[in-house]
Amino acid sequence: MIISGKELSAKLKAEMAEQVATFPARYGRVPHLVVILVGDDPGSVSYVKGKAKASEEVGIRNTTIRRPDTISEEELLGMIAELNADDGVDGILVQLPLPKHIDEDKVIAAIDKSKDVDGFHPLNVAALWQKQPCTLPCTPKGIIKMLKSAGVVLQGSEAVVIGRSNIVGLPVSKLLLDENATVTMTHSRTKNLGEVTRRADILVVAIGRPKFVTADMVKDGAVVIDVGVNRDPETGKLCGDVDFAAIEPKASVITPVPGGVGPMTICCLMENTIECFLHRVKQA
Repeated sequence: MIISGKELSAKLKAEMAEQVATFPARYGRVPHLVVILVGDDPGSVSYVKGKAKASEEVGIRNTTIRRPDTISEEELLGMIAELNADDGVDGILVQLPLPKHIDEDKVIAAIDKSKDVDGFHPLNVAALWQKQPCTLPCTPKGIIKMLKSAGVVLQGSEAVVIGRSNIVGLPVSKLLLDENATVTMTHSRTKNLGEVTRRADILVVAIGRPKFVTADMVKDGAVVIDVGVNRDPETGKLCGDVDFAAIEPKASVITPVPGGVGPMTICCLMENTIECFLHRVKQA
């Protein structure tokens, strides 16, 4: 079974659009997401366009602020402070990566926690690990939704995560733990990685290396979630961190690249924006 993130996200976005359509009558407006794009990295430009398109589909107001990569850190922090103070803004997202002269951690921490739709603010991260209410990071949240939509039993399953980034590896491990899976975290320095991954009922791969996971690393019937987006060095086409063609026949469930986890990340960003909006209007 191939889980199409494209199809699942389309279904969820249609449901959100129905919900958002009721907001003007109930709250006087729709949610407003502001995306700040610094520089013109082609990947970032493409992601930001995708976010604007999804906002349109759901009925969320989207503002993209573009600034050259020569912007100073001080200027960027000043923009964030203004957006934090603006009651008409519900979600703030600074597209990463940022130019070298800007401290990403400082920028993320400057965003108001209640408007942090990425779920990267230190207080949201702390709340996630302490089982407190928080905004969940979009990619891990999307992965759990995909697993549940495919009917994968998480409780009691042995899950192995390859990669330990703050954006995917660490938070997805925590969300799997919260679903009562038994989680092993692995990374580039894990010894005998294949021995560990062959135990996995659920294998989540987010290591950023094209076709890194080969068929001999996956047990028959495993569920494989591929978070990677790479260029295949041989064909130049987009590919994931797993060798899809070799692993698909062995896996019971697998996600494709493109069209797998990616669309669900943007879908969950829309959901987070709506949640931040509702939290704010209900507190007002």
